[in-house]
Amino acid sequence: MVNLHALGGMSGVTFERPAPRFSGKFDSGDCRGLASKFLLTRKILMRKSTAFSGLLVLVLCVSHSFASMRPAHAQKAMVTSVHSLATDAGVEVMRQGGNAIDAAVATGFALAVVHPQAGNIGGGGFMLIRMADGKLHFLDYREKAPAAATVDMYWDKQGNVVPNLSTVGYKAIGVPGAVAGMVMAEKKWGKLGLAKVIAPAIRLAREGFPLPWEYANDFQNKHLGEFPESKRVFQRDGNFYQPGETFKQPELARTLERIAANPDDFYHGQMAEQIAAAVQKGGGILTAQDLASYEVKERQVIHGSYRGYDLYSAPPPSSGGVALVEILNILEKFDLGSLGADSAEAMHLTTEAYRRAFMDRADFMGDPDFAKVPVAQLIDKNYANAWRESINPQHASISKELKRPAGSFNGLDTVARATGSEPDETTHYSVVDPDGNAVSVTTTLNGSFGSAVTADGLGFLLNNEMDDFAAKVGVPNMYGLIQGPANAVGANKRPLSAMTPTIVTKDDKLFLVLGSPGGPTIITTVANVLMGVVDYGLDIQQAVDAPRFHNQWLPDKVMVERKRFSPDTIKLLENDGHTVDERNAYWGDAECIMIDPKTGERLGGHDERHSYGKAAGF
Repeated sequence: MVNLHALGGMSGVTFERPAPRFSGKFDSGDCRGLASKFLLTRKILMRKSTAFSGLLVLVLCVSHSFASMRPAHAQKAMVTSVHSLATDAGVEVMRQGGNAIDAAVATGFALAVVHPQAGNIGGGGFMLIRMADGKLHFLDYREKAPAAATVDMYWDKQGNVVPNLSTVGYKAIGVPGAVAGMVMAEKKWGKLGLAKVIAPAIRLAREGFPLPWEYANDFQNKHLGEFPESKRVFQRDGNFYQPGETFKQPELARTLERIAANPDDFYHGQMAEQIAAAVQKGGGILTAQDLASYEVKERQVIHGSYRGYDLYSAPPPSSGGVALVEILNILEKFDLGSLGADSAEAMHLTTEAYRRAFMDRADFMGDPDFAKVPVAQLIDKNYANAWRESINPQHASISKELKRPAGSFNGLDTVARATGSEPDETTHYSVVDPDGNAVSVTTTLNGSFGSAVTADGLGFLLNNEMDDFAAKVGVPNMYGLIQGPANAVGANKRPLSAMTPTIVTKDDKLFLVLGSPGGPTIITTVANVLMGVVDYGLDIQQAVDAPRFHNQWLPDKVMVERKRFSPDTIKLLENDGHTVDERNAYWGDAECIMIDPKTGERLGGHDERHSYGKAAGF
């Protein structure tokens, strides 16, 4: 059962919720079962009558908030992330007079220390910034393929993909962009300067922090043990860390100090030479020239609208913003609120929207520097209207038989499948400052601990982002997503992403800052949270904690969190033709912020699925 206690700070100044509070199981109690009975009865009668609607909404509203804590409250500023110490780093720099960009950079570098599974300086990510005056900026610091990358680099002599070659070890490593991205953000929009915002991360690396049980367990990862430097740093050469022990990283502290003093060293100096040497020693292809050639891209933000709200999200090479807007465009004409959150009817319609957006994602998305992506057409509301007409409100579509509306793309209706995704170990954090500047950041090493390779003497893990390309065209990746030529391995390309940092406004005023990790479920998690607030009237904590479900076109199934939905709802979906896959899989880590429209108060929603993070502010 989730602890419903919420903790307020001293003197009404700082507000945060305590970190350890999720046991891994949600107890729905009698409310959800009662709601299920109404859902089953409504399904039987809905085709003859709508009389149940009012009562059903009331029951569902009660059941949906079955385990939620209250949001964290703060008057001026808020940070929420997967690790409490990273959140504290962001709050610390804002207390020192920093803005949201300072806090985002501080949080990002701190996550590289306290959350090495995904936080990083050896990976990459996306940062969406909305300044208080409404100006928007999007930084793409996604990893790139080295110049020597080739389409067949992960094949054996018979043309088969070599297991693990693109996921573990030196050949899995792409050119990291995280340092370049955070340095650019701080230089262009920060107030305090790089040295001050990296200071909390340096302190955490030098002085150490107590390892949660989850981390001590994660550190026993078998792949870390395959590389001497990783085995030494994270596994103490086989004398594994125990829960509660202090984990210190002196080499990483020195690396961070070098970056603070001269960030250019990472890409053009001695540190670049050290990184390249560490990779090449193990047979990798990353060179110092690859690092020197890396560029952060400023890209045009994806803009959409939903029920009177404006939403801004990630452009290609992320598929997240385009897919999110397309999903919401399709759903906009359905009265989801009257159906009720977690009702089989609402889940069916939402799943059908997910299915169509993910089909388009598969067909059209890729690195915009290498492939033509029809963004304007995909997010057009008329296109969504045409897609909506193909939805049967009482029966599931068959993914392989789905046909795109005729004439949608002027002859581009049939193209090779081209999709990719992050594995689950990505991380997201959100920041709002006293002036109303907001930052939404999703960053990744790709897999848990990335390639499992630690750069010799530098103390940080390197990514395995090369696996986000199609190791071989037409071969499903680890999520069953079909991949094709637009996302094939290629020199200097950026792999397609599902990361979806998002900001929502109402009447030009900041309303929501959203995002999550979770591979392809990133897109649907952000959609679920947004609809939880807009359609179902949940507060941000309830929306983050609410049960999640996902469909990605192929494989043709609705994935749902195990034991979070009633058996009756599952049965109704199956009766409508859906194949339901209940799973204990990783369901992201939505770290989100809502602005109270009346008071301007910052409300933080930390994902209860991860007990060591928090939302906090002042």
